[in-house]
Amino acid sequence: MNTPRTTLYKDTQNGKLMGVCAGLADYTGVDALWWRLGMLVATFSGGFPVTLPAYLIMGLLLNRKPPHLYTEDKQEQKYWQGVRANPTRTAREIRGKLREIDRRLASVEEHYVSSNPSLDAEIERLR
Repeated sequence: MNTPRTTLYKDTQNGKLMGVCAGLADYTGVDALWWRLGMLVATFSGGFPVTLPAYLIMGLLLNRKPPHLYTEDKQEQKYWQGVRANPTRTAREIRGKLREIDRRLASVEEHYVSSNPSLDAEIERLR
């Protein structure tokens, strides 16, 4: 199951009409209510010739959101919304976490090596 999690899908399971606003909500992390209100305001404030056809085209062209896109974990959904919103920041955060793990592992290694001269010699021999 190699489903792209950075693709915009329509969410017919949580949608009201065609699932476009629910899909946009899932994609961006902004509540579907705000997307629906924005569409209504845009439609009735003179954007009718643009918003309604755009909504219908999106409803017809977007693929349905796969039911297995996320596990039942809300944290995974929030993570992927963050990746879609700002992939550079997400990559920077992951690199930072990996550096922190590396630093902690080096600290553990130093602790055990400093108290065990034979282990220190074995590590140096392997390098």
